[in-house]
Amino acid sequence: MKRRSTPTKEAVLDVITKTGKAMSQDAIEKKINIDINRATIYRVLNRFCEDGVLHKVVAEDGKQYFALCLDCDNIHKSINHFHFRCVKCETIECLPTEVNFSIPDKYTVQNVNCVLTGTCKDCF
Repeated sequence: MKRRSTPTKEAVLDVITKTGKAMSQDAIEKKINIDINRATIYRVLNRFCEDGVLHKVVAEDGKQYFALCLDCDNIHKSINHFHFRCVKCETIECLPTEVNFSIPDKYTVQNVNCVLTGTCKDCF
């Protein structure tokens, strides 16, 4: 089912697209130039995740970030790619590296959350 476009959805997607890196809801809220309440932003972000427009990254501190892979390839579309969180600028970005792992028989993986933490190339 195709969802209708709204000014809120367009504003949220515009902020994430222009940034090019994963952002927290708080960061998105600060950059949006129209009046939108916090709950609406959260609903929009989660709908984008459901529709495959964004993916959610949970950092080691439990904070959620939302990423749009602008130059996605098959690795980014898969569930098993790394993310990197910079401790200086606090951004998270997708890394083009696939995660290889093995699990015992009769287990099924639905999601992998791999976040590396350190200093990004821009803050180095």
